[in-house]
Amino acid sequence: MIRGLEFRIGLRYTRARRKNNFISFISLTSMLGIALGVTALITVLSVMNGFEKELRERILGMAAHTSLLGLEDTLPRWREVAETAMENDQVLGAAPYIEGQGMLSSGDQAFGVMIRGIDPAEERNVSEVSEQMVEGELEALNQTRFGIVLGTELASRLGAGLGDKVTLMIPKGSVTPAGLVPRMKRFTVVGLFEVGMYEFDSGLALLSLRDSGKLFRMGDEVTGVRLRLSDMFKAPEVSREIANDSNRAFRVTDWTRQHANFFSAIQMEKRVMFIILMLIVAVAAFNIVSTMVMVVTDKESDIAILRTLGERPRDILAIFIVQGTVIGVVGTLLGVLGGISLALNVETLIPAIEQLFDTQFLSADIYYINAVPSDMRWSDVTMIAGVSLVLSLLATIYPAWKGSRVQPAESLRYE
Repeated sequence: MIRGLEFRIGLRYTRARRKNNFISFISLTSMLGIALGVTALITVLSVMNGFEKELRERILGMAAHTSLLGLEDTLPRWREVAETAMENDQVLGAAPYIEGQGMLSSGDQAFGVMIRGIDPAEERNVSEVSEQMVEGELEALNQTRFGIVLGTELASRLGAGLGDKVTLMIPKGSVTPAGLVPRMKRFTVVGLFEVGMYEFDSGLALLSLRDSGKLFRMGDEVTGVRLRLSDMFKAPEVSREIANDSNRAFRVTDWTRQHANFFSAIQMEKRVMFIILMLIVAVAAFNIVSTMVMVVTDKESDIAILRTLGERPRDILAIFIVQGTVIGVVGTLLGVLGGISLALNVETLIPAIEQLFDTQFLSADIYYINAVPSDMRWSDVTMIAGVSLVLSLLATIYPAWKGSRVQPAESLRYE
């Protein structure tokens, strides 16, 4: 246990006398190094959290939290399935959909697309596509016979705009006198959406449930039912509950499975970045070792005097632990304050820097996320501060132990 005397002496040793300014400079450098590393770590992890949150919201703005799919290619009696799912307290909305692949062409341009048939009225309950319309309205799908809504990127590549005709071909053939030919249909573009994800904006086309049912000849059946939950992170748990409460006439999947590789990659990048940036803190923390070794060498005569006055080796150990810990604590606190300040204001600072230097870090022509988002999490701040303090304490132990082993007679021999 550290007593008041050892604590006061340890604090005095952190302020070097005039002849020991070099030791004071090394202590200050170690302190600033820890602060810089902690600041960088909190800021970078907050920005990575912001990107992850932004991408997740954009993906789940079009993808379902949970999907109920047929055991075969179609889901019969989907209305009963939707009613069963809505009985779960976590389910906020359910909407049927028909999904398939096809090729859209306009003029001499043709591109493969994912086709999704939806009910515009029900789709509002499970996705945000109606809020991302840049031209036209989603409801026009029901008001126009064989209407289609395209992503802005896809429409640009096709050279198609509102009111233009496009040809949709699906890989299901129709038997004609000329033989088996792909099924084709002309559609009128009634709307354009932009969700900010290239995957959807360049490769998704929306039809009405009625028209897609006719095109794929599915009758009253659908591919599945999409669900929106009050808490997206409970999707695996809710999926199991729905599956257990039903007669299992369908299979259940959720966004954590559908996009598992993508979000796993983000988590891996965060872990690697944490380790890399923590090395900055580690280097600064272990600079404390050199500082403390020099202090112990400089204070050998003081240690000897304290020992002759009755101080025990563990008391000397406590004095130097206090000194090293103060460096680590002050550096960590400065870093935490700097990191929090940057993380909370990065969305304001980056535009100001871009304006000052007349540049743009994330060009809107290349990146859909053209602003630097930030999502500071207190759990990250606590973990970073804790690791920094532990590293600082570990770096202090050996020099403090060496100081406690100083022999008074040897140190005072030449005094």
